[in-house]
Amino acid sequence: MDTDQLKELVPHYLAMIILVFGVLTILRTAVGDLGFWGELVVVVALAFLYRPVVVRLGVAPSPWK
Repeated sequence: MDTDQLKELVPHYLAMIILVFGVLTILRTAVGDLGFWGELVVVVALAFLYRPVVVRLGVAPSPWK
């Protein structure tokens, strides 16, 4: 893989990780303990939704377009 592509993707993967931890923290505060499977569903949903949302907003890196 090209290092320029990696440099372009790293901020998005970091943003995705921060988003997952932030949403899980908010859900734990609001709802309480979700359990392993509940948290896994949230993580997978956010991981699958991040890319289409970023592409739709027009801030996606070039390898995702």
